Amino acid sequence: MGLEGTRVLLVEDDALVAMSIEDMLGDLGCTVSGQASSLVEAMDKARAGGFEVALLDVSLNGKQVFPVAEYLSQQGIPFAFASGYGRAGLPEGFRNRPVLPKPYEIEELSAALTTALSQ
Repeated sequence: MGLEGTRVLLVEDDALVAMSIEDMLGDLGCTVSGQASSLVEAMDKARAGGFEVALLDVSLNGKQVFPVAEYLSQQGIPFAFASGYGRAGLPEGFRNRPVLPKPYEIEELSAALTTALSQ
């Protein structure tokens, strides 16, 4: 399944990392329909909708993104996590979700989003 035209909510607190991910998403044919760098902003963007899949940095300025993940789960919106801690840093209920270990390459990003969309 191609990602061409897929609208992505990007949740990342590091501006340089976010720009790099945005470039990768563009190369995959995705559109960043929303971007957030804090938990509050991420929740607002999640509630606003307008995207098919979300990429969630697990730690946002020291706060964990799991309330946003809970909300997306309840709404049936697919998502993948990005984390320097891998799957072990996730609560049990989210360990079945795709996890991108940081740093990652475009192929890993593509695979994680494709997996999230197919679950």
